Amino acid sequence: MKKLTVHVNSGYDILIEKGLLDKSGELIKTVLKGKKICLISDTNVNTLYGDKVKALLVAEGYDVYTYIFKAGEASKNTATVIDMVEFMAENGLTREDGVVALGGGVCGDMAGFAAAIYLRGIQFVQIPTTLLSQVDSSVGGKTAVDLPQGKNLCGAFHQPSLVIIDSNVLDTLPAHFFSDGMGEVIKYGCIKSRVLFDKLAEEDIRESIDDVIYDCLDIKRQVVENDEKEHGERALLNFGHTCGHAIEKLWNFETVSHGEAVGIGMVMISRVGESMGITESGTAEKIISVLEKYNLKTEDTHSVAEIVSAMRADKKRTGKGIKFVMLNKIGDSFIKPIDNSDIAKVFGV
Repeated sequence: MKKLTVHVNSGYDILIEKGLLDKSGELIKTVLKGKKICLISDTNVNTLYGDKVKALLVAEGYDVYTYIFKAGEASKNTATVIDMVEFMAENGLTREDGVVALGGGVCGDMAGFAAAIYLRGIQFVQIPTTLLSQVDSSVGGKTAVDLPQGKNLCGAFHQPSLVIIDSNVLDTLPAHFFSDGMGEVIKYGCIKSRVLFDKLAEEDIRESIDDVIYDCLDIKRQVVENDEKEHGERALLNFGHTCGHAIEKLWNFETVSHGEAVGIGMVMISRVGESMGITESGTAEKIISVLEKYNLKTEDTHSVAEIVSAMRADKKRTGKGIKFVMLNKIGDSFIKPIDNSDIAKVFGV
């Protein structure tokens, strides 16, 4: 078993092992000491793994109340998360009880947010079932829902008590969603590890997927420990996300997935960096090559002007402009504030 410990607050473990889902009940028992668990999942994941995880929790003596929402980003809204909280209240969960998020990034973000606001915060455990959530969103304590004005604009920092990662569940993942997760994997190589980036370009990473998951989360662990609330270095994890979130919004959080949008965003901002003379020439083409290898999009049908306009609701925007994450070169990233008056110009519109 591979293990990472995130040293934030009281600390929590990330456990990575094929077949680990079978041990989820006993592992959760080590951190959730209450009697009741709200098991949150979506319609797709619940069909595959819901009964199994519930049975494992019941075997450990828990009373389990399952909340299932319709799969997809469209469910990631305030109405769903309030419904979750009311479901917990109806079933009498106390501060000693907890939440288990069984699903991808949408599930983890919403379940974590519900846990953060119910009784002003109860414990929760992440069991991520997509590559994107296994390498990124399940760790670090960012929880949120989308608003009509933009992605993840309503949320809270709330760290999980445990993260259980079983890469065997990826075998049931449609090819599109594996590619989607690779958008975030490529991001980690771009911002912090040329070695990882080259591995993605040259090898079949399915053969070493647990190592890839570990490498991505080790990078995230270090960044989160240094800057839990994103006042500085943690913003580097948003490489490609400012443009990406704008693209997702333009598609009404449908059609273009998160990983696809981030990939397009990484290309866009790298081209901007090259045009400004601060990103090594050829960087965007290297990123395009790896994105194409994993069947990810490299451009969007919306115009650059439309994407720039949609950036105005981004969380990283300040009164003066937006803090973009840019690259000096692959594996070497930095934060570059760009004034509102200059954003359109640097993007060439």
